[in-house]
Amino acid sequence: MTAVIGTGSMAESIIRGLAGKRELAVAGRDKRRLAELAERYGVRTAKIDGFGIEGADVILAVKPHALADVAKRVRGRAATLHSVLAGTPLAALREALSAERYIRAMPNIAAAHGASVTALTGDEAARERAEELFGAIGETLWLDSEAKLDAATAIAGSGPAFLALVAEALADGGVACGLSRDEAAALTAGLFRSYAALADEPPAKVKDRVMSPAGTTAAGYGALEERGVRGAFIEAVKRAFERTKR
Repeated sequence: MTAVIGTGSMAESIIRGLAGKRELAVAGRDKRRLAELAERYGVRTAKIDGFGIEGADVILAVKPHALADVAKRVRGRAATLHSVLAGTPLAALREALSAERYIRAMPNIAAAHGASVTALTGDEAARERAEELFGAIGETLWLDSEAKLDAATAIAGSGPAFLALVAEALADGGVACGLSRDEAAALTAGLFRSYAALADEPPAKVKDRVMSPAGTTAAGYGALEERGVRGAFIEAVKRAFERTKR
């Protein structure tokens, strides 16, 4: 059995990806919310109090501060505990909940569209199963240390917000140049879809293919470098990484 503990947006994204593919149980505190999920995805639901995790693959998808409360309410020893709790190390998970194996996972909000990139780390023996479970909501990347997972959080987890800032700024620039808001938004959305098709190429190669001598791209790129945009994004990732350790 696979059990999802939590009923928030990330928990629902995981439930949506797994529903119909395996025996799935969902546990939480909100009776109304549990009823919604049961109707929407055809999953079995239960109140968290006394919820049995014995021998189950558990996906813990609650707020980090709720870990201690969940630990008091569930019973049994899980086969594998998969945690999506940001900034919560494996040592804290082992202390709070009983399981044979432990995995940390860091998906992002694109999980709602089956397009997350989820970083994973933990017990190597549980790797294949973890990749299968989180593969239901997008791509996965196995990392060999928690330090790397925290760094991945700063890119894959926080990154959608950073890219949203880029999208907003590009659209604002288009409006400043005379486009309507809808036109600028449509062009920006299309741009992100276009870049997704190029994302496996080295970024510098993409840049060089677009930028011609003394052209429009070179002029715009120069403005970005003058304003220190590259350094600002590097610093944003570093600060997000540092916050995961607090």
